[in-house]
Amino acid sequence: MAKRLVEVARKVGVSEATVSRVLNDKPGVSEATRQAVLTALDVLGYERPSKLRGERARLVGLVLPELTNPIFPALAEVVGGALAQSGYTPVLCTQNAGGVTEAEYVDLLLAQQVSGVIFLGGNYTQGEAAHDHYARLQRVHLPAVLVSASVPGLGLITVATDDAAAAEQAVTHLYHLGHRRIGLVLGPTDHVPSGRKLAAAERALAALGAPLDPALVVRGLYALESGQAGAARLIESGATAIVCASDPLALGAIRAVRRAGRRVPEDVSVIGFDDSALMSCTEPPLTTVRQPIDAMGRAAVDLMLAQINGTADSEGELLFEPELVLRSSTAPVA
Repeated sequence: MAKRLVEVARKVGVSEATVSRVLNDKPGVSEATRQAVLTALDVLGYERPSKLRGERARLVGLVLPELTNPIFPALAEVVGGALAQSGYTPVLCTQNAGGVTEAEYVDLLLAQQVSGVIFLGGNYTQGEAAHDHYARLQRVHLPAVLVSASVPGLGLITVATDDAAAAEQAVTHLYHLGHRRIGLVLGPTDHVPSGRKLAAAERALAALGAPLDPALVVRGLYALESGQAGAARLIESGATAIVCASDPLALGAIRAVRRAGRRVPEDVSVIGFDDSALMSCTEPPLTTVRQPIDAMGRAAVDLMLAQINGTADSEGELLFEPELVLRSSTAPVA
């Protein structure tokens, strides 16, 4: 109790006696100070005294790592619509370089007394990123759902595409087209979905008798430019087909093939991941592994509502089956 008083007082910039008066619902404290103390309790991960909890707002935080990758706005649209249909208002929190961090967004959402938080990608997918703010949500028993595979041990419920199945579908398709020099363009080394894809691709190709060459695996950021740079290295290493961990990466790979004076798919086949909007309109139309974002988004909202109502577990992983969508960016090996 004493530690809590000290930490909250320091956070707000008031005396421990003032904090004590707020916690015991005593008079003599301005409303602004009272709210600041209650917000500090939330941010620091302490539970409010039962008589001070009140009703949470019918708001749900929706935290996105970016908007440039079209899969995130598409997911946000599904989740936001499902929340609105259930009487909740989504609070959109998007990140950009040098802007508000994910942890800072959690502080802001706690201050708004949201009913829960849904993360559509973020720090939880990377082993070396900061994770303390997820523990903060658990300490105050705030419902949270993670969309995309997470690092082990966070104790939060997760909705994800089966990355292993996605990679297996992609490399098996290319193998049956005759490709043996199959390259992978993945996210950072600590990125959990990319790690799952790599492990599955290695298993599948080994079982087919065409072990994956480590020289044909490149890592980078989830951006078109990163896909272009990674694919250029793979082309130099003799790859005849490239599997990418996102559609923007695949578009960068197609650009790299053309910059090398080659053609897609006649010289190099390319597969993406997500089936984002307009991938059927690219040149050539992109073969990609589709994430079932409508089903995943609605499942995330259902799990959130169940937690709010106290009828669901707050941890575990719900996997969704991906679908290989065949278009014109893949062809038999030349």
